[in-house]
Amino acid sequence: MTWSRALKEAARSGLAVERAKLTPLIAVRGAAGVALVIGLCLWRGSPELAVSSAFGAFSSGIVTFQRSMRPRPVLALAVAGALAVSTFLGYLAASHVVAFVLLLTGWTLLAGMAWAIGPVSGLAGTQTVAIMLVTVTLPTSVPGALQHAALIFFGGLVQAALIVAFPVRPWGTQRDALADALAAEADYARRLRQDPVAPFDPAPLMDARLASTVTPRQARRRPVQLHGPRGLAERVRPVLASLADPVVGAPLDGPERDRARELLGAAATVLDAVAHAVRHARPVRLPPEAVAALEVPATGPMLHGPARRAAYRLISLLADAVELTDEPVQATRPTTEAERGHLLRPSVPKLVPVALRSVRREARWSSHVLRHALRVAAVAAAGYLLGTALPFGHGYWAPLTSVMVMRPDFAQTYSRGFARFAGTLVGVAVGGALMALTHPGASVSAALAVFCVFLMYLLMRTGFTVTSACVAAYVVFLLGIIGEGWQQTVEGRVVLTLVGGLLAMLSYALFPAWETPRLRDRLADWLTANGRYARAVLDGYGRPAERRPRQVREALLDARAARASWEESAARAEKEPVRHRGLSPGAANAAGAALATMGRVTMIGEAHLPAKDAEPSPGAAAFAAALRPALDGAARAVRDGAPLDWSGPHAAWERWNAEGGHEGVAVRAAELLLDALDDLAEALSGGSGGSGGPNGTARAAPGGGRH
Repeated sequence: MTWSRALKEAARSGLAVERAKLTPLIAVRGAAGVALVIGLCLWRGSPELAVSSAFGAFSSGIVTFQRSMRPRPVLALAVAGALAVSTFLGYLAASHVVAFVLLLTGWTLLAGMAWAIGPVSGLAGTQTVAIMLVTVTLPTSVPGALQHAALIFFGGLVQAALIVAFPVRPWGTQRDALADALAAEADYARRLRQDPVAPFDPAPLMDARLASTVTPRQARRRPVQLHGPRGLAERVRPVLASLADPVVGAPLDGPERDRARELLGAAATVLDAVAHAVRHARPVRLPPEAVAALEVPATGPMLHGPARRAAYRLISLLADAVELTDEPVQATRPTTEAERGHLLRPSVPKLVPVALRSVRREARWSSHVLRHALRVAAVAAAGYLLGTALPFGHGYWAPLTSVMVMRPDFAQTYSRGFARFAGTLVGVAVGGALMALTHPGASVSAALAVFCVFLMYLLMRTGFTVTSACVAAYVVFLLGIIGEGWQQTVEGRVVLTLVGGLLAMLSYALFPAWETPRLRDRLADWLTANGRYARAVLDGYGRPAERRPRQVREALLDARAARASWEESAARAEKEPVRHRGLSPGAANAAGAALATMGRVTMIGEAHLPAKDAEPSPGAAAFAAALRPALDGAARAVRDGAPLDWSGPHAAWERWNAEGGHEGVAVRAAELLLDALDDLAEALSGGSGGSGGPNGTARAAPGGGRH
């Protein structure tokens, strides 16, 4: 992609305003926290104290709106504590330019590295830099520093208290995540009726798993509806795929395919009903038609073989899902030992070593996070010095803009830069016009500032342009509380916002961290993870007595995480203005399609794993043994751009098939697995790579033969 096209796409993305689900009650609660803090400080203190305390409540409220499964009061208190520390240090150093620049550079570097922990931590770090920059406009004595830091923390404490005192839809985030996963399964079942190898995006299941990971306190209070359906949704997906697949499930045409379509449609209806019940905390309501379709017919089309087993399994799982979801929604039960083992989220103090390990993993020159931290630290220092030298006052607005728009990837940084400038123009124009026409006093300015906060919380998910406009107007009214001239506010804000945005964009152009050269590494990681998953499933056929379900499950989760990393990298690379290095866009799409197919056929094999007392399959064990060195060599070849060699697995499969295993699900799934690996080799060698598309899923040949 050329620079001109990349800039055009970034501008279009940044200026887009999206329709989003609004949460007015939560927005009112967050704005009430800001209003309460400002009102108390105006009543018992001074306008300066009101402005200072407002930043704590405002920033803590922003973080509580982010998509995080942590309890919202904990987020508010954690951010308030970090804001208080940065405020205190900023006050101490604000009177000495050199000391403040050094402090700002070091603190911003640490805040940039917080993106290694996660997006919410990265945003919280950005907020602490913003509050440190704002403190340079306020008194700088040590007692004053302690007072203002305490007020900043008080603002976050008020937000946390309001969340506890006035809960709005408790467990709403967790309910939505689980309901989205069930609804995605329902949509998958419907698409399988028309396309027996339809793609499935595992992201909703990953989000549901993240939502089900709770703190010890949450585990004692979690509603029953949030306990069982997620695990059932995980088990339903491979059964759906196995039933629909024309090679190991129902034939592509005929009465059995009609019966499979009927079951898939009924499964979609049931899953939608369970999703609705979970989302709204209500009992499940099933239409009679779906219940009748899930009954075993006495006459009419019947399924046979693996398809029959998949149908019985599907009916059983759907019945369990309805039964679990129909339990009283207010009831709770103790957490099981299995849940304690892998679904218990560590408390905030125990999270510190995990966060430090994440940061250490990114402390390498090739890391995007480290490059982002270095980039944002340099820009913050340069922007502060430049803003101070310009004759507008409020020089901190330039570095503040840079810090708020910069992200670890190109597309977000540039799109947010365009959105920030456009939103600031609108916000300061509206705010300045109101200030000029009405000349409000401190109380009216405070009320207008709170109204802008309410609008920002309400419209936060519609786009960064809208958010920036609300924030810009909020700052105009907030500074009006202490008597700042609106003309200076408007002029300086616009110019310094433009300066800060340009600095942010220029920094990425001069010191980039492109994703395109890393595509081969990401693809190799996904191939390796898929290989571990495939070997774990094949070992279950080769040595059923030694099968460990936990090993298969962990391999599946690793494969999902690797796929998510690949898709994120591919999406970033698609928007980068760099000459192509490594994989071409067509080869990347085809390779991703082949690996997605590899994961799908492995999942089908998992759905038919034999019992522990079943006869071992020497052919499956030999095929798994041949697959290990071939996959290890293929991962290296993908990274180096060398040809892939699957001759070993092909020879092992031929021997397995010749032994008479052609009737089994395992040998058919292994054949489809080889098809996917051949597609991968073709894609990386410059061929078409099958029928892969932007959704990253290839289609297996309906007849089961290699293609």
